[in-house]
Amino acid sequence: MHKILIIEDHETLGYVLVEYLKMHGFDTTLKTSAEAGLKSMIKEVPHLCLLDVSLPGMDGFEMAKQIRQLHKDMPVIFLTARGLKVDKIRGFMLHADDYLVKPVDEEELVLRIRSVLRRTYAKAGADTTIYKIGKLAFEPDNQLLRWESGSKVLTEKEASILKILIKQKGQLVSRNSILKEVWGKTDQFTARTMDVHLTKLRKHLSADASVSILNIHGQGFLLQEH
Repeated sequence: MHKILIIEDHETLGYVLVEYLKMHGFDTTLKTSAEAGLKSMIKEVPHLCLLDVSLPGMDGFEMAKQIRQLHKDMPVIFLTARGLKVDKIRGFMLHADDYLVKPVDEEELVLRIRSVLRRTYAKAGADTTIYKIGKLAFEPDNQLLRWESGSKVLTEKEASILKILIKQKGQLVSRNSILKEVWGKTDQFTARTMDVHLTKLRKHLSADASVSILNIHGQGFLLQEH
C-alpha cells in the first residue's frame, strides 16, 4: 500500500483528501504545516507528497527544496490555488511531478497520483490489460472504469472484485472465492461488506444497461453481457 503524505493547512480540505485517498487504497497522513511535514518525513518516508503551496511559515516551494535535499527521488505533486503560469513554471523548475490547481476533481487527483507512482515505482507484473465488456472498458492498473460519455475511479476492493468477475465473464464465481482472494477471509461480516461493494459496482456498471452482475442465490455471482 502506497503511503501518501498530505501537507495542507486547510484542515477541512485535508480531512476530505485523507478520507478520499484512503477509500482508494492509499495509506494517508495529514500535516498542516511544512515544518510538521518535514518532521513526519524524517520519521517515515512516504511514497509521494501532496503539497500545498500557500502554507504558513515555510511555503510549499521552499519545502519542495527541503524535500529534494532529504529524498531527491521522492515524487511531489503541488496542489494549490495559485494557477498563474509563473507559479506552475516555478513548481516544475523545482522538479515537481505534477501541479494541480484547486478546486481539483477527486477522481482526476487519484489518476494523477497513480500515474506518478507508476512512473516512479514501476511494478513488475502490473496488469496493464484493458478489459472490454459491452461498451465499458476497465483498466485494473488505474482502477478505472470508462465508457463513451464518462468514467469512474473504482475503490481498491471494487476494482479487485470486477477484475475477478470480468476475467471469468459468463462463468459462476463463488462468494467464498471472491472473499478469500480480495479479503483473505470468509466470515459473515466480511460477506456483508462484499455485498455493499457489489451494490456500488452494479451502480457503476449501469452506465451500460447490457452489462449486469447476477446473484445466484447461495452460490455466487455471474458477470454477463446481454
